[in-house]
Amino acid sequence: MRKLFPLFCAVLFSAAIHANEVAVAPDVAPDGLAPLGETWLEANPYRGQPAAVSVGRAAYNQACARCHGADAATNAAPAPDLRQINRYCRRIDDAELNAACMRDNDAWFAKSVRYGKVIVGVTHMPPWQGVLKQELAWAIQTFIEAQASRGRE
Repeated sequence: MRKLFPLFCAVLFSAAIHANEVAVAPDVAPDGLAPLGETWLEANPYRGQPAAVSVGRAAYNQACARCHGADAATNAAPAPDLRQINRYCRRIDDAELNAACMRDNDAWFAKSVRYGKVIVGVTHMPPWQGVLKQELAWAIQTFIEAQASRGRE
């Protein structure tokens, strides 16, 4: 039980921080990104595109940084370190298996962004559906992936 107490306290602290969070659209234009329309795609169409990294950095720092840390460059933020999202996929050498892993991560990312995170009735992340266009969401994911790649160099 003593080992679980710090984790329990961290969860309560995190819940208190995020309980009143409201999704506010970032003031970022998706310049240089192909328009995607209203229907959400199943996979990130911007992966590896420099323009998406730039747009994603600006959108991330306006919409995500207060909980996940500025520039996605720390694991000391109250919310999870998003650079770890593709950690397991990056270890897979088989191209087909790696692509399947990335599709699964894209689906998880899109669902998390669109519908938020509610655990035991506590909102840990607000839903961004209707607030954040998918162009910015996928650009944010592309930026996060670029930050994770920088950490491995």
